[in-house]
Amino acid sequence: MRVTICVITYQRPEGLKRLLEGLRKLEFKQLQPKIHVVVVDNDESGQAFRFCNQLSPDYPWRLTACMEPRRGISYARNRAIATAPLDSDFIAFIDDDEVPESDWLEQLLLTQIQYQADVVHGPVLPHFQPDAPTWAIQGRFFENRRYPTGHLLEAAYTNNVLMRAELVKDQKNIFQERFALTGGEDSYFFRCLHQSGKKLVWADEAIVYEWIPDSRTTVQWILRRGYRSCLSYSIWEKEAKPSARVRLLSSAKALLQMIYGLMTIPLGLIQKRLAIASLLRIFRGAGRLAGLLGFTYQEYKTIHKV
Repeated sequence: MRVTICVITYQRPEGLKRLLEGLRKLEFKQLQPKIHVVVVDNDESGQAFRFCNQLSPDYPWRLTACMEPRRGISYARNRAIATAPLDSDFIAFIDDDEVPESDWLEQLLLTQIQYQADVVHGPVLPHFQPDAPTWAIQGRFFENRRYPTGHLLEAAYTNNVLMRAELVKDQKNIFQERFALTGGEDSYFFRCLHQSGKKLVWADEAIVYEWIPDSRTTVQWILRRGYRSCLSYSIWEKEAKPSARVRLLSSAKALLQMIYGLMTIPLGLIQKRLAIASLLRIFRGAGRLAGLLGFTYQEYKTIHKV
């Protein structure tokens, strides 16, 4: 069993160091996969590329670093897949601001084996800075829904995912380049896989932790992320289900979401997090409408470091 772990990095030297240290500590009790870590440096300075080459001789897994000079997350992800060995059985993705539990990869693999899944997705839990505002933590704005292991999914994301390598072999532009700076390329890809009949499942024990910098624990960032994520979903829905009925229903849902957000804003008089939750509903609805109207938002122009 051969697994290639793909990492995309851009100007996050400390985050990359934490991640590679976490991958170094991976443990396997039931399986013995052969692991190859591929790091794609999307920064033309090549700092991460040089660091990985220096680390490679003493690293417990095979470690390959390469450069992707074209700025954008889609270009870098496609470069990672192109660099993965052709004999890979599985390809995993994890972000450069995350650290996995020691059994992370084994849990993904065990879930894949048990459910014969094409794609396995796991939880990403937030790791806040000591001075993170209370409202950001209590509001659970950085937590996503979790499911029992084996739960069938309609989408997945590259912050914690394993997929059969055969799904992407001999393919080009796997992660569409039009999403290079907007983000949403991963959810679009996995939603298309689901629509084509592939099996996506949840692995609740395959845990990674995401380092949340102070620059993200702001109302502005949370609202922008909500706007962009719903915009990305709307783009996929518009293209995957190109009917006037679907577009009308989606527009109605977006408007209702915005109205509900407006109606619940007074709850902010009780607690700040409730006001932000109401604003987030408004921004998500606006993002959904924006996607239907063909707007884009370049989220990846700004990099958040910790």
